[in-house]
Amino acid sequence: MERVWGGRRLEELFGKPLPPGAVIGESWEIVDRPEAQSMVADGPLAGRSLHELWAAEGGQRERLFGSRATGAGARFPLLIKLLDCEQTLSVQVHPPAAVAPQLGGEPKTEMWVIVDTAPGAHLLVGLRHGITRERFETELRAGHDVSRLLHRVDVDAGDVMFLPSGRVHAIGAGNVICEIQQNSDTTYRVFDFNRPGLDGRPRDLHVEQSLDSIDWADSEPAPVEPDGDVLVSNDVFHVERWTLEGPRAAAPEGECAILAVLDGAPECGGSAFAPGSLFLVPAEADDLTVSPGDDGATVLQITLPARSA
Repeated sequence: MERVWGGRRLEELFGKPLPPGAVIGESWEIVDRPEAQSMVADGPLAGRSLHELWAAEGGQRERLFGSRATGAGARFPLLIKLLDCEQTLSVQVHPPAAVAPQLGGEPKTEMWVIVDTAPGAHLLVGLRHGITRERFETELRAGHDVSRLLHRVDVDAGDVMFLPSGRVHAIGAGNVICEIQQNSDTTYRVFDFNRPGLDGRPRDLHVEQSLDSIDWADSEPAPVEPDGDVLVSNDVFHVERWTLEGPRAAAPEGECAILAVLDGAPECGGSAFAPGSLFLVPAEADDLTVSPGDDGATVLQITLPARSA
C-alpha cells in the first residue's frame, strides 16, 4: 500500500518485491477485506482467498480455523500488516466500539511490535498528563501542532505497544513495525502537519470524528511488559513472542495460528520461512511444529482469542 509517509525498507529488510519508485508504507500480509485478500499460495486450496475459506459452509471454517472461529463475524477477524514509517504518520485515532456505528466507522484495537528502528525512533501514544479536551481542541482549531500534546515514548527493536480503540497516536519516523489489529480500516486523522498527499493535495482530516473518538482520560500509557511469552491477550487477539530453541507446536490444539517471522529462518511443514514472512497454520494441522532452523529464530504466534462460555 503506497503511503505518503512510506519508504523502501520492506524491500531492504525483507526482500519484498515493491513497485519501482513507489513509497510503500504498508504491506497487508494477512487480510480479508473487500479491497484486499490474502490468497493460498500452494497445496490443494491454492488460489482460494482467505474470505472464501472463512465463508465456507459444511464445517470447513471450523476445520481450518478452529472452534474459536464460531460466531466470529462474516470476515476473518484480524488484519496483520508490516509498516515502514519513513516519515511521521498523522495524529490519528480509531473509534471505540461504543461510538463507531454512529460515526460510520469500524472499531480498531491494535498492537505494534517494533521490528527495526532508526536513531531517534519514537511513538506518540495517549495524552500527556494534564492535557484536556478543551486544551487539545483550542490548540487544534488555532492551527497549532497538537502532536506535542501527546506522550512520547522512545523505542528500540523488540518494544511492544498496545493501542485500544480511542487511544490517540502517531508513529514517529524511522520505525518498521508489525501491526496486529482488528479487521478494520477506519482511521480518523485529526492533524497531519499540513502535509500534502501523494497527489499533492492536502489529505482529508476528520476533526469532529476524532474529537468524539479520543479517550480523554488516556494519559501517558507505558509500553507492554511481556508476561513470559505472552505479549497481549484480550478479546480481539492473543499474541506471544517465541525465541525458538527447539520445536514447538505451531498452533493450539484444534485452533489456527498465524506465525510472523521476526528473525532467523524457522521451519514449519517442510518449508523454511525468511524474516518478514507470515503464514497461517490451519486448525486441522494441529500436529505441525515450528523449529528454529540452523541459527535460531524469533517468531510471533497470533491466535484468535479464547471465547468465554
